[in-house]
Amino acid sequence: MDLSTSTVLVTGANRGFGRALAAELLGRGATVYAGARNPDQVDLPGATPIALDVTDPASVAAAAQATGDVTVLINNAGSATDSDLLAGDLDDIRLEMDTHYFGTLSVIRGFVPQIAANGGGAILNILSGLSWVSFPEVGAYCAAKSAQWSLTNALRVQLADQGIRVAGLHVGYMDTDMTRTVTAAKSDPADIARIAVDGIAAGAYEILADDASRQAQAALAAGVTALYPQLASSPPA
Repeated sequence: MDLSTSTVLVTGANRGFGRALAAELLGRGATVYAGARNPDQVDLPGATPIALDVTDPASVAAAAQATGDVTVLINNAGSATDSDLLAGDLDDIRLEMDTHYFGTLSVIRGFVPQIAANGGGAILNILSGLSWVSFPEVGAYCAAKSAQWSLTNALRVQLADQGIRVAGLHVGYMDTDMTRTVTAAKSDPADIARIAVDGIAAGAYEILADDASRQAQAALAAGVTALYPQLASSPPA
């Protein structure tokens, strides 16, 4: 795909990884809509701010109506409530699913007719290594990312005959506001943005951006105790 002739909508583009994605795309000559709940927060020269709250169907519909030339959609907007599934507030758990699963689905449904009418293109969903392995302390986020991965798999098959390639980016921790309390190693968002955009340009279906994601994917084939070694020593019921 020639991104220099593409028009890209990036959700959650006002900061963090979304801003890095928008900057990388602009650097390659793409036309970029920077979606944000508050478009006044978009400060990236060259990007066109657009109001977009992925959890609000009316906002999604208005964004689709306000554009018309989108050929690439990047679903980056996210939430991180740090909720576990047993003790977390149910409203926080619902927010994770509303953002990552229903929000992603809503934006895709809103923009697929536009992308198809423009001759096809690509959709990239920003997933996570936590699509494949779950940590109990952030179980709500992990469950929502797993659901988003399943959505990605279903839609990449369903949209192929419309000339729309659906890809997923799996990545571990990045150095953004969302991970400011994380002490583990974190990638530079600009580096991951470059890998992600390279993947779009190459027509990849699945983009594994770091070792953490590659290790999580490899562990899937080895079974539950490879993903959760603490269970190997659990006594039988």
